[in-house]
Amino acid sequence: MSSNKISSKINLKDNAYEVIVSKGILNDCGNYISNLEIGNRCAIISDSNVAPLYASKVSESLANNNIKSELIVVDAGESSKSLESVEKICRKMIKTGHDRHVFVIALGGGVIGDLAGLVASVFYRGVPFIQIPTTIVSQVDSAVGGKTGVNTPEGKNLIGSFYHPKIVITDTLTLSSLPDREFNEGFAEVIKHAAIRDKSMFEDIMSVEGYENLDELILKNVEIKGRIVEQDEKELSGLRAHLNYGHTIGHAIETAGRYGKFLHGEAISLGLIAANKISSQKSNLSDSENEIIIKALKKFNLPTQLDNSVSTQSLIDIMKSDKKFKNGKIRFVILNKLGEAELSEDVSEDDISLAIEALRP
Repeated sequence: MSSNKISSKINLKDNAYEVIVSKGILNDCGNYISNLEIGNRCAIISDSNVAPLYASKVSESLANNNIKSELIVVDAGESSKSLESVEKICRKMIKTGHDRHVFVIALGGGVIGDLAGLVASVFYRGVPFIQIPTTIVSQVDSAVGGKTGVNTPEGKNLIGSFYHPKIVITDTLTLSSLPDREFNEGFAEVIKHAAIRDKSMFEDIMSVEGYENLDELILKNVEIKGRIVEQDEKELSGLRAHLNYGHTIGHAIETAGRYGKFLHGEAISLGLIAANKISSQKSNLSDSENEIIIKALKKFNLPTQLDNSVSTQSLIDIMKSDKKFKNGKIRFVILNKLGEAELSEDVSEDDISLAIEALRP
């Protein structure tokens, strides 16, 4: 049984849902899902790393609540985040008798959440969707907010949809199985949230020691993102774009590395440092505030320099396909100070190039 459950409600007009955080909650996930009354059959979509560890526990809990499940496993990694994978999963679901009365469970990290969410949004024109995130990145960020998507050679998440889960069930014990590199990379998103909304959270970040006692910090991040999404669900007012701090350059670096050289959080770490430099030039971010962010990134062994294997011009070219470009002009998130972000259209291509060059050893 899970203990010490904490939760937060994402209060959207048509898509309100609960995010539950607790150690050991996978054992009870079937009960929470059954209470949603969304059906008695589902597809569990997971990857080759996560499925052997947790899929049987989830399926057993579902069975105990009279829910039949079929497991669909894709290769671990960003290479599975593609339209080809969406088609393969949908066809497998059809061949095994799934129809509009089933639901989809995403069991895994950010790749699986984004992929399974897109599958759910298009399968029979939309079936219910549940997030069970198993990484830091997914627990603090990608499992909340309803963005789904897949990558193309031209860029990250350029094909996708807004499709919210019915519930997010977060078992922090799953973090114990993460390799150090995958554990550490997730904190780039935590650091981003602190930078744009809650500078006091840097104290919590610097006190992290391993995967224990992270429930409160994870929920604090969920609430930061949740409050922003509630105000700007589909990124129409510009507020939700604040969550993209460090991501314009970070996503370009991730894409240039062909989704293999850099983990997501590693690329975002470099994007944050570049965005800090632009913020210090275009606004009032101080050197001392910049150092607070860099110190936090270094605590988790995240990269602070970019080698010359990725050219600056290639990154600029990738960014021109980014969703953050509007009518050919970049919309760039900057910090006025720690805890306060704004969306600026006063950032030029030259500004971005200089910030990338400043990352070089």
